Amino acid sequence: MMVFGYFVVGVYVLCLSYIAIYCVFQFHLLLHYRGFKNKNSPARAIPELPSEVPFVTIQLPLFNEYYVIERLIDNIVKLDYPKDKFEIHILDDSTDETVVLSQNKVDQYSALGFNIKLITREIRTGYKAGALRDAMPYANGEFIAIFDADFLPEPDFLLNTIPYFNNSEVGVVQTRWGHINQDYSLLTELQAFQLNVHFTVEQQGREAGNYFLQFNGTAGVWRRATIDDSGGWEADTLTEDLDLSYRAQLQGWKFVFLEDILSPAELPVEMNGLKSQQHRWMKGGAETAMKLLPKIWSSNLPSLSKIHATTHLLASSIFLSVFLIGIFSVPLVFVINPLNLDMRILSLFFVSTLFISMTYYVANVSTAWKDKNKFHAIIKFAIVFPVFLALSMGLSLHNSLAVLQGYLGRKSAFIRTPKFNIKKVTDSFVTEKYKKKKLSNLVWVEGLLSLYFLFGIVAGFNQGQTSMMIFHILLFLGYGSIFFYSVKHMRYQS
Repeated sequence: MMVFGYFVVGVYVLCLSYIAIYCVFQFHLLLHYRGFKNKNSPARAIPELPSEVPFVTIQLPLFNEYYVIERLIDNIVKLDYPKDKFEIHILDDSTDETVVLSQNKVDQYSALGFNIKLITREIRTGYKAGALRDAMPYANGEFIAIFDADFLPEPDFLLNTIPYFNNSEVGVVQTRWGHINQDYSLLTELQAFQLNVHFTVEQQGREAGNYFLQFNGTAGVWRRATIDDSGGWEADTLTEDLDLSYRAQLQGWKFVFLEDILSPAELPVEMNGLKSQQHRWMKGGAETAMKLLPKIWSSNLPSLSKIHATTHLLASSIFLSVFLIGIFSVPLVFVINPLNLDMRILSLFFVSTLFISMTYYVANVSTAWKDKNKFHAIIKFAIVFPVFLALSMGLSLHNSLAVLQGYLGRKSAFIRTPKFNIKKVTDSFVTEKYKKKKLSNLVWVEGLLSLYFLFGIVAGFNQGQTSMMIFHILLFLGYGSIFFYSVKHMRYQS
C-alpha cells in the first residue's frame, strides 16, 4: 500500500509540475504581449502599398464543403484589389456535389472577368498539404493567400497584408481569426474563448519575443519564394501549416502577425466535428514535434528561442498530464491519510492556475471583449473560465490518444471538420448530409470516466478529504458533457 501510495503521489506531482512549467511559459508570452501592446498602442501603422501592386494567387483548398463553398467564393470575389492583379484557384478534392457548385461559381465569375480556375485531383494524395503542393505549378502569384472553406475575409484583406512584404525578410503575414457564430451555443463560445488566447497572447507574444510563431493554415499570405526555399508543402504530418512554418523560420524567414486584422470564420457547432478538429491539431502537433525538434536544437537559435519552440511544439502534450492527474487524483484520495500527506504543499501549483487565468483574462476581457461593458465582461469571464476548464479536462482522454498516436508515428487520414453555414442562433446543422455512421467506443469510455470522477467526489466525502473536491466536480462535469454531446450529435459527420 505504501509503495502504491508513493507511486500515485509521484505521478501526480510530476504531471502537475509539467503543467506548471507550461503555464510559466504562457505567462512569459503574456509579459511579451503586454509589452508589445504598450509599445504599439494604438495599432501599428500599415506600411504603404507599393505603387505597382504585386500579383497574388488566392488558393481555396476544400473537400466536401457543400454548405459553405458558394458563400466562400462569393466573398473572395469582393476583395478590394485590382482584378487583373489576382487569381482565384479553387482546389476542390470533393467527392460529392460540392465540385458542381464550385464549377458553377467558376463559370459565373469567369463571365464577369475574374481570373478564377477550378483545380481538381482524381486521387486525394496528401490531403490538404497534397492539394496545396500539387497546385503550386499552376500558381502565378508572387504571393499566395490561403483561405479554408469557412472563412470570410474582409474586402481590404490584401490591402492590409501585402504591404508588410515590403520587408524582403518577411515570408508570411498571418491575421487573427474572428468568429462568425461565437454566440451560437456554449460549445462555440468556449472554442472562441480558447482561440482568442492563441490569436492574441500566444501569436503576438511570440512575435514580440522574437520566437517562432505559426501560419495557421488559413487567413494568411505566403511569399511564394518562402514556400519554395523551405522545401514546399509536405504531407507527413496532419499540421502541414505548423510544419512549413517552422521550416521557413529555420531558413531565416520572418513572420508577421496582425492582431488587428480580423478574418471571420465559422466555429464547429457539434461535438464530433470539434473532436475531429482537436484530433488533427493534437496529433499533428506531436508529429511535427517529432519531426522538427532535433533540427531546432541543432540549430544556432538562442537558447530561449529553442525552449519556447519546444513548449510550442509540445503544447498538445499538456493533455497527457491533465488526463493522468485526473486518473490518479481518485486513488490519491485514499492514500492521503495513510501516508500522512500535507496537501497544503500542492497549493504551490495554484500559481500555475493563476498564470493561466491571467492569460485568458487578458486575451478575452482586455482584448477580444474590449468593446463590451467591463463589468459584464468580468462576470462572463468568471462563468466561462471554469466551464472551459471542465471541457478541456473532458477532452483530455480524446486528445491524449491523438498525441500518443503522433509520437508513435501511427498514420491516419486527414478528417475534415464539417461546416454548415451557421451564422445565427436560429440556423440549424440538422442535415442528411455528412452523417456519422456510428458512435466511437471512446465515447463510452468518456461516459464511464464521468462516473469514475463521481465516485471520486463521493470518496472524498467519505474519506474526509475535500482538497480534490472542486477538481473532481470539474472532471465529472467535463467528461459528462463530452459524453452527452457526443451522443446527441452522433448523427453528424466527424
